[in-house]
Amino acid sequence: AEAQAIFGLYSLGVNTNRDTWAYNYQPVVLRRNIQRLIETYNSEVDRWKRRADQTARVDDFVLYDDKQIKWSGDLKQALERGIYADFAERKVRHALYRPFTKQYLFFDRLLNNSVYQFPRIFPTPASEAENVVICVSDVGYRTPYSTLVTNLIPDLHLLASADAFQCFPYYVYEEDGSGRRENITAWAVAQFTAHYGRAVSRWEIFDYVYALLHHPTYRTRYAANLKRDLPHIPLLGDAATLARLADAGRRLRELHLTYEQAEPYALKREYHAGVPFTPEVQQLRLSKDKQSLAYNASLTLHGIPPQCYEYRLGGRSALEWVVDQYRVKTDARSGITNDPNRYDDPEYILNLIGRVITVSLATVAIVAEIATIELG
Repeated sequence: AEAQAIFGLYSLGVNTNRDTWAYNYQPVVLRRNIQRLIETYNSEVDRWKRRADQTARVDDFVLYDDKQIKWSGDLKQALERGIYADFAERKVRHALYRPFTKQYLFFDRLLNNSVYQFPRIFPTPASEAENVVICVSDVGYRTPYSTLVTNLIPDLHLLASADAFQCFPYYVYEEDGSGRRENITAWAVAQFTAHYGRAVSRWEIFDYVYALLHHPTYRTRYAANLKRDLPHIPLLGDAATLARLADAGRRLRELHLTYEQAEPYALKREYHAGVPFTPEVQQLRLSKDKQSLAYNASLTLHGIPPQCYEYRLGGRSALEWVVDQYRVKTDARSGITNDPNRYDDPEYILNLIGRVITVSLATVAIVAEIATIELG
């Protein structure tokens, strides 16, 4: 029997247990890291199969070398069962690691601790062109309640490193990408249709939900329930209320999915004399008043509008997520460097800063509209 719920299937975001190895901004670096890890792991499987001491404990047996491999309990269990890892180009996928932060992910059941339902949500790159998921704070969340849509595989900690996020897709598929079907239940369509007295499409329901999850009063009124349970969605008002919320939700969805196409907000650029301009970033730094951003040694950006900081995801504003994530990081244990600079699009990060400000201001305006709708 079909669930009495709006969405038939939902899933936590992907949990790799080895983010340094399984994610990277640079696909070439990701492939190299993963191939090294696979080679090390597979040779350990061989060695385990040939071991003389059949009573050996896997924990005492395996090679511990942070520059070659990152172990986890599930990977050791796979080794004990003699399961080999394999590299395939199709497993290198786009993912949304943090808000407005795309990285490449090696999407693989063995080398990701848990892929949950994502092989059925984004089975192939083609599914990214049509599917969308609403990600929301999971029960027991510690940072402020948050939601964001994406058309890429999302990380478990998408909107706050301290919390997990549950994802509700519009479509689900077979794992080979065939058999696409809508994930909003017939039961939900019947509830909406009965309440609003007209035919309600599944996209209207999806967008209504996305708008309501942004409603400030909804978040505060139901905070205790949201900590204990997945969101319950009230049917508000009449058909006009439905239309207003669905329209606001659609605009938010389109805004958040197409953030890379937004018009960059015009910031004042201060070029520093004697330092030749380069668009390369090492680490972005906001000024104390958060109205300026030191981009690099050659450029500072001024005139960040304070209202943009009102658009928050978890404990940070969208812009602060970008500032936090877009820096060159070298992991001390593995020696792996993750460099966000785009050599195919050198001004990507510079433009992204302006685009995320534009998206933030537009989000704040739409949420203000949503806030005027009575919860009853």
